[in-house]
Amino acid sequence: MNRCAWVTNEPLYVEYHDKEWGIPVYEDKKLFEMLCLEGAQAGLSWWTILQKRENYRKAFEQFEPEKIALYSDEKIRTLLENKGIIRNKLKVKSVVTNAKAYLAIQKEYGSFSNYIWSFVDHTPIVNHWETIKDVPVSNELSEKMSKQLKKDGFKFVGPTICYSYMQAVGMINDHTLNCFRHPSRL
Repeated sequence: MNRCAWVTNEPLYVEYHDKEWGIPVYEDKKLFEMLCLEGAQAGLSWWTILQKRENYRKAFEQFEPEKIALYSDEKIRTLLENKGIIRNKLKVKSVVTNAKAYLAIQKEYGSFSNYIWSFVDHTPIVNHWETIKDVPVSNELSEKMSKQLKKDGFKFVGPTICYSYMQAVGMINDHTLNCFRHPSRL
């Protein structure tokens, strides 16, 4: 069975690739979680974050934005001592900032899903890349998303993070043509 070239033999990585990456996500809380995790990845590998994902879920109360938005400075200090997550002050604080922005977006748009999926007209983009080298790290769409997210108060949402996010939540399907998960093979 062929998979995208970035996938290793690690069972956690294989499962993520086969059952999550590139599959459309519409559930608000899951979209919020993935945005936070992609932000945590900045400057690191996805493998690092994937291994810590369960720790993140515990540390951030299953990514309940209503709870996270109320975190105090003391709670943030406690999180910065948690060896199970990336202990970068700006990244930890960004989750709190993003929870507040997320709640404002939900209120304005009815759901975060409506807002975030509007960047692709609510339809996944399916690319037809031959190899992993063909896949960009960002594009005009991720730049547009990044600008808007920043304008709406989000942090750690640069164009590369936004592109990775869109791949992760299935807004963009970048499985390579030889991968069994590419829609042409399903």
